Amino acid sequence: MDRPASPMKVVGFAGESGAGKTGLVEQLIGQLKARGLRVSVVKHAHHSFDVDQPGKDSWRHREAGAFEVVVASDKRLVLQRQFEQLATLSPHHLIAELYEGVDWVLVEGFKDSDLLKVEVWRPSTGKAVRYPHDDFIVAIATDAPAALPVSTQLDVLDLNSAPSVADWLLQHQDRFVYQAPLFAS
Repeated sequence: MDRPASPMKVVGFAGESGAGKTGLVEQLIGQLKARGLRVSVVKHAHHSFDVDQPGKDSWRHREAGAFEVVVASDKRLVLQRQFEQLATLSPHHLIAELYEGVDWVLVEGFKDSDLLKVEVWRPSTGKAVRYPHDDFIVAIATDAPAALPVSTQLDVLDLNSAPSVADWLLQHQDRFVYQAPLFAS
């Protein structure tokens, strides 16, 4: 499991529901992995998501009141933490939970975070663009560059070409070297 240490790169993907964030991130995982890189994902989820199934041991332990349940096999490790009261976590908190030997962390959601982000935008969603008002957006991935409502100097990427988005990330990887904020823990 040990690998030579290289600085971890982190990039966010922000956009409205239906814009194609999940599909792009899914394809980028494969593209980066095919290039020999280790990729992790941090994803913002809705309040009551669940990863275990009712009746399974992990579910039973959590339902019994365990604060954390760690399930491991020779192929997988899952940590589930049940907050006793509502908690708002930043992507920095979640990145701190990841294995250190990762090359890239793709962060999906967290559109208001202070991470450098690629905005994923499709005019068909009918939603406004974020890039004119978000200084952390460094590129726009879209299927309709001519439809962008505000001119920009940002790089415009082809949302339908994960290989070209992966190329762009690797060409600009020094911009994405992660520096954890002092307050994250």
